[in-house]
Amino acid sequence: MNATAPLRLGILGCANIARQFVRDVAGSPSVRIQAVASRDAAKAREFAAQFGIARAHDSYEALLRDDGVDAIYVPLPNSLHASWAVAALQHGKHVLCEKPLAMNLDEARRMFDAARTHGVMLLEAYPWWFQPQTAALLELLHGGAIGSVRAVQASFGFTLVDPAGTNVRSVPDLGGGALMDCGCYVMSLIRLAIDARPQRVRALWRTGPTGIDIATSATLEYADGAVAQLHCAMDMALHRHACIVGSDGFITTEFLNHTADAGADHPWGYQPSQMRLRRSRGNAAIESVDSPTGSGFRFAAEAFADVVARGDTAAIEAAARASLDIAATLEAIAASARSGTAVDLPR
Repeated sequence: MNATAPLRLGILGCANIARQFVRDVAGSPSVRIQAVASRDAAKAREFAAQFGIARAHDSYEALLRDDGVDAIYVPLPNSLHASWAVAALQHGKHVLCEKPLAMNLDEARRMFDAARTHGVMLLEAYPWWFQPQTAALLELLHGGAIGSVRAVQASFGFTLVDPAGTNVRSVPDLGGGALMDCGCYVMSLIRLAIDARPQRVRALWRTGPTGIDIATSATLEYADGAVAQLHCAMDMALHRHACIVGSDGFITTEFLNHTADAGADHPWGYQPSQMRLRRSRGNAAIESVDSPTGSGFRFAAEAFADVVARGDTAAIEAAARASLDIAATLEAIAASARSGTAVDLPR
């Protein structure tokens, strides 16, 4: 790929999240949505016409064979991420894959192995990871603003309107459930804050009418004595909140995927993401941390285009280590919840 040319991206499927992604990425100078595929040819044509996409394919395989596409965005149900990402990688396409990357650690390892074997890049797409606010959070953490991280509490919940219905979040075979849908976001925050894989997890969950977990809570124990608490649910009010406590202060954040300026009447309902900081062990003033706002989909797509254009394998490998740790921890949390016992993680 020419470093000055836009990344030519193909969309694997026409799900609602794909529509939101394409809508937000439209107009980016560094990413061009070049093609879309669906198993339903009429649906692919309708999607392409709606968003001004040049080509519509009537199969996923046809998109992977498209020589006019550099990379694939994978917004499929969770259980299909690994198989189609690997197929795309084997066709020499870079892959930006929706979260959670995989259903378990073995799948995640196979995906990264395929990327390395075929000389292409794979990146897990947590939109909030690419927000300017997250860059500010990392700068504070790495700069010692709160000392060493000792505890993290993070929660994400919303109300699933029809938990007994056909929504993919309710279907066990499609990787549904609170842990894989919103708990992975919580885990991505914890991994960013602590920058390590836990040694042990203890978890419990409540199941919904289709057998998926409707809510999951877990305690994560780390080698250096740090502790994290995770909670996710699909039967409560919408919220996203984290508190990162260090030896010398704390940070609270909403870590939202998509953000807008305060007071803005955003067409898609994007809201400000609040982040606050105390730089003290004592009762010092709390600062508000302001950052530029925008769509996490666009930030993620443009960051991916940038690392592909620069061939930044170091950045991709750092993200891969985080994704593997997240996959391992989610798998251990599920095993602990099923067994009712603590689970040690593989090193």
